[in-house]
Amino acid sequence: MSEIPAYSGNDTEKGKYGNDEKSNYQTDVTAGYGSSENLDESEVLQFSETKELRRGLGQRHIQMIALAGTIGTGLFLGSGKALARGGPLGALMGYSFVGVLVTGVVISIAELSALVPLSGAIIRHAEYFVDPALSFAQGWNSIYSSLVSLPAEIVAAAVIVEFWTQAVNSAVWITIFGILLVISNLLFVRVYGELEFGFASLKIMLIIGVNIMALVITCGGGPDGHRYGFQYWKNPGPFVEYLGYAGSLGHFMGFYTTFSNAVYAYSGIENISLAAAETQSPRRNIPIAAKRIFWRVSIFYVLSIFMVGLIVPSNDKDLLRSTGTAAQSPFVIASTRAGIKVVPSIINAVVLSSAWSAGNSVLLGSSRTLYGMAREGHAPKIFLRVSRMGVPYVAVAFMSIWMCLGYMTLSDSASTVFSWLQDLVATAALVHWIIICVVYLRFYYGMKKQGIARSALPWAAPFQPYAAWTSLIAFSILLLTGGYITFVHGHWDNETFVSSYINIPIILILYLVYKFIKKTKIIPLDQLPIQKFIDIANANPEEPAKPVVGWRRFNILWS
Repeated sequence: MSEIPAYSGNDTEKGKYGNDEKSNYQTDVTAGYGSSENLDESEVLQFSETKELRRGLGQRHIQMIALAGTIGTGLFLGSGKALARGGPLGALMGYSFVGVLVTGVVISIAELSALVPLSGAIIRHAEYFVDPALSFAQGWNSIYSSLVSLPAEIVAAAVIVEFWTQAVNSAVWITIFGILLVISNLLFVRVYGELEFGFASLKIMLIIGVNIMALVITCGGGPDGHRYGFQYWKNPGPFVEYLGYAGSLGHFMGFYTTFSNAVYAYSGIENISLAAAETQSPRRNIPIAAKRIFWRVSIFYVLSIFMVGLIVPSNDKDLLRSTGTAAQSPFVIASTRAGIKVVPSIINAVVLSSAWSAGNSVLLGSSRTLYGMAREGHAPKIFLRVSRMGVPYVAVAFMSIWMCLGYMTLSDSASTVFSWLQDLVATAALVHWIIICVVYLRFYYGMKKQGIARSALPWAAPFQPYAAWTSLIAFSILLLTGGYITFVHGHWDNETFVSSYINIPIILILYLVYKFIKKTKIIPLDQLPIQKFIDIANANPEEPAKPVVGWRRFNILWS
């Protein structure tokens, strides 16, 4: 057997990449086998965590989980703000452009995860292809983001219930939904997969239903019998004069503001790789999900935004009402205007499942991130403990504790603090996407430096490296200009400024402090362990996909 390559960095990194003790990378590959001598390549070359974690997520789970992570309140509720700020055409363009840009992120992480299917995804990849300091920084940045977003989703679910009744204290709903989340994540990962599969199916059926409703209303089939056509594109118009600025400048500002709504709506689309170690045939299924997810999400979002712009005027005052329930959904506003009464409750029910599903995804993703960080030595080793069902239960328990922050919303003063914490993670998605592009480009140029053909990879993403470069540049610009409104005369707002830019110093401080303490160095391109990972993939071939026959050939969602 060929020797596991070690990073020849400085002496302080021995034990991580040095030769004084078995490197963490080698431990990942050979753990559980004892001495690697006298073992065949196929016996040794595999990731140890695939023996500890159960591979319970199949192809249909991965693809529907990707849909469930992206289709939710960003579409059902948040699209109303995009319409009010950018107009029907501005919102349509904003969601379309971000959908195209995020494709570069998805195919980049899918290519990396197909080769290195480890829990934690980009946080693990950064360890091997860039710098351990970047892995540490993004890992804890993600955990910090999850510590707030997890209770936020639980609180959102509790608020949504208030659409039907306010007789029960929100603390009761926060407790119930929180307990259900913990139970879901402590069971077999397949249980999580089936739950997310069911929730995603509900969302898709709702989207199809509300778009059909919108088409019927547009054509005059609603109770009021009015044919809307493109009347709202003419009056009040395709764009909105944002912040009172007239003409092209106001229209552009409104259009540009919709990017923040679109980023929030698409956030989580890269999560198909977070539980890669628990995915069946990840080298086949993750790329399949990546190739198909863009078209499905784009069609769902772009079509929905287009239809909303036809049936709700951008100057409708209800679009900017922040109730947290179905009352602020543009689809509900449209059905109410048309005299359809049953739709609000249906939408609220699915939005409720979306909020709980989002919390479910955050808890699973953050616990696997914590597990992956512990494997790299960036978190306490206690998070490596796994239950008999293959679940990292200590990591799940640690993340679950933070759901108690949701009770802060029961107090007015504490609620203000909590809302600030929530706003601080608003740019986390952009930072995450930027880091994915950076790590991928290091990997891509590392292959060129070492003379490794892309045909040697389990899956080589198309349009690379151009897709990654385009996404990197575009999202960097969006990150730096996200709080541009605060620099407009008379519109300065402390909270908006902090929430738009606080993530930049956080990630830099985490990176530089770890780098200073551990004396890490950026791994040279010619020393990236790419060939060894290719050897691992070749030594562990996956079973070929079963041919799709019968009615399943027409299944465009997960076939």
